[in-house]
Amino acid sequence: MTTIVPRNPDADLISTVPEKPRRRSRWISVPGIAALIGIAVLVTIAIIGPDTWMTAATERNIAERWSGASAQHVFGTDDIGRDIFARVMVAARLSLLLTAGATAMLIGGGLIIGLTAAILPKHARRALIWVMDMLLAFPWLLLVLFFTVIWDASATGAMLAIGLAGIPSITRLVYNMASSVADQDYVRAARVVGVGPLGIMFKHVLPNIANPLLVQSAASASVTLLAFAGLSFLGLGVQAPEYDWGRLLNEGLGHLYTNPMAAIGPGIAIVFSGLVFTMIAETIAEQPGQGLRAVARASRLAALTRVGSRSTAAAPASTNDSDTALAEVQNLHISYPDGDGGIVERVRGVSLRVRSGEVVGIVGESGSGKSLTAMALAGLLEAPAIVEAEVRRFDDIDLAAKLTSADRKRLGVELGVIFQDPLTSLNPALTIGRQLTEVPQQHLGMSRAQARARAVEGLDAVGIPDPSARLGDYPHQFSGGMRQRAMIGIALTGHPRLIIADEPTTALDVTVQRQVLGVLRRAQHATGAGIVFISHDIALVSGFCDRVVVMKDGEIVEELDAARIKEQATHPYTRALIACLPDMSSDRTRPLPVIGDLSHSELEEVSA
Repeated sequence: MTTIVPRNPDADLISTVPEKPRRRSRWISVPGIAALIGIAVLVTIAIIGPDTWMTAATERNIAERWSGASAQHVFGTDDIGRDIFARVMVAARLSLLLTAGATAMLIGGGLIIGLTAAILPKHARRALIWVMDMLLAFPWLLLVLFFTVIWDASATGAMLAIGLAGIPSITRLVYNMASSVADQDYVRAARVVGVGPLGIMFKHVLPNIANPLLVQSAASASVTLLAFAGLSFLGLGVQAPEYDWGRLLNEGLGHLYTNPMAAIGPGIAIVFSGLVFTMIAETIAEQPGQGLRAVARASRLAALTRVGSRSTAAAPASTNDSDTALAEVQNLHISYPDGDGGIVERVRGVSLRVRSGEVVGIVGESGSGKSLTAMALAGLLEAPAIVEAEVRRFDDIDLAAKLTSADRKRLGVELGVIFQDPLTSLNPALTIGRQLTEVPQQHLGMSRAQARARAVEGLDAVGIPDPSARLGDYPHQFSGGMRQRAMIGIALTGHPRLIIADEPTTALDVTVQRQVLGVLRRAQHATGAGIVFISHDIALVSGFCDRVVVMKDGEIVEELDAARIKEQATHPYTRALIACLPDMSSDRTRPLPVIGDLSHSELEEVSA
């Protein structure tokens, strides 16, 4: 049997601090610079246009009616001699204001309805999304014309029509993105520790969907501008005596052959504005996940929704003697609907106890129920999972009963979970520092400075070089091993008495595996916490844990002392797992057996 013993952890850590890469602003690029210049031009014209060109735009000169383009009149004159260039400049304010109003309406309406649908109960959610899907079945232009007829042909009516017609598509986009984020591990963990629906939306969902939503907003502004121009061109938008670019385009089109600039001039303004909005969307989309400062400010409102008041310390933990289980499940059954009205049972009659300071390993093939058992032990399973057990508790907290705010507060401080994939378990829209300071601030009542100091200590404890500088980094700026160690650091920011490590070394090379195991071992020695360690690797588990639980097909087939696993193993599946591990005496001319392809009799043959 191969025993894995972590060497001196200090030898595993990087001794030199790499220079932190310099962040380049997304706006320092060709699309970004073009967008900034375009925004400056449009805003300047919209602000000074009426004051600067109003006289030329309204002054009549019948003698020069329908004059061609010249140095004096860049786009020529209209039917009563007014300067078309001046009218285009003056019309910029109304055109852009109407575009901004309709875009804000469709984005705001879609955001509110989409987020509401994501938190509604199942039947209400389906009804609301069904209505939005039904509206999506109608062509967008048809909806615009329908709403325009309802509110009559006017600038306000056109704005309402375009805004309302765009809400269903944005609603579907927001709902799809919010539903995807709501299924992530960090959101489920936030619900368990007491974050309410509004807190989930502002803290976790909205920051993660903000970037694509901002891209969609800029793209929608371009489409909205063209829609306004089209409605005014058809006489369904801005009415006389007011005018926008679409109305000017309509007036100039009749004289396209005698004075082409009368129509081309307003067209240039429309195309230029559309390109500016497109460049904004392109720039925002260049580096997703950053630059969401405005949304990050809104996410601070989530602090108001957190359950329980701040206190200076966690609730006192009850004492456990060496024979009392810190966490326990008895006769655990976990089932899921199969989609055809039936139920599929994934975990059948599992009983598991973990004592303080004990490291319990759960090993088995994929689909054996390891993670489901651990998540049920942590109270992290939600609908549609059907969880039934005679006993399911953490310390003196009954996880099967309705949790109080005090219970959730204790779970947030005393229970640490290290998920399998830190890239999806860490919130990609929040910095590592923000995620490390959440528990100290919300559950331990620390000030921002105290929480930051604790976060630095947490990253330093898990071997992250230059921890104070790395607090401002996002998860994608960490390597795989550093993200895993940061997850461990997050689990240690409270006062963990139980740490559940769900395959924390998966997809990591052996060097990083040793670092992660060393960090876990030091954390266990420092806090005296119990650890549930899940893995496929029976050699890894037997070298790290005190006790090994072997699972197959949703059942525990054997419990063994990790130090004597090879001698004590009696079940064919356990012995087959051990037999599949190569050693120096393995016959290299024969392929290793694949347990999934073996029958019970073949398992016994392999184990023999």
